[in-house]
Amino acid sequence: MHTGNPNTATYSSNSLVPAPRWAVRSAHLTALVVLPSGLWRLALVVGCPAGYTAEGFVPFDTAGAKVWMLALSVFSELAALLTIGLVRPWGEVVPGRVPLIGGRTVHPAAAAVPAGLGALALTVLWAGVPWWWSYPHQDMTPTGNVLVGMLYQPLFLWGPLLGAVTISYWRRRRRSAGGGRSRVRGPVGTGGRR
Repeated sequence: MHTGNPNTATYSSNSLVPAPRWAVRSAHLTALVVLPSGLWRLALVVGCPAGYTAEGFVPFDTAGAKVWMLALSVFSELAALLTIGLVRPWGEVVPGRVPLIGGRTVHPAAAAVPAGLGALALTVLWAGVPWWWSYPHQDMTPTGNVLVGMLYQPLFLWGPLLGAVTISYWRRRRRSAGGGRSRVRGPVGTGGRR
């Protein structure tokens, strides 16, 4: 069922407060900011030096390095895609097809706490990316250094985007659960209840 509000974009039958359009767009953007660096690592996995010199590529041309880069790329993208759950119904109620827990309501803290900690960790982890070009990269070609730096720049946004969507999720879920403050006060003498 669509909420009917043109300023929101969430379809939900169980949430009283739909996700704001900016949060929905930010959640989808989160999945996209991880993609360029993941595709670059996949190029390394298939044997393309992707900006490295011949000597610089040697450590990446091993089976262990290829497994690591493939796993890192897949894990990063899946983690980024989880952000979409913060603006979709499956972030509020576990889909029925999930064994044992399908159909159960997701406690807001069960999603917001890991997402908030992840946002903080990602913000710290990628904080230095804007200064990519100020660090020496002796194992890369000059063009590769510029290209890889550009492919990694979007990761700087991953933590802040996840953090903003997480805050929106928390506020929305607390409000829909009755845990948030109401802007409308009840009649005098009712303790604020309507």
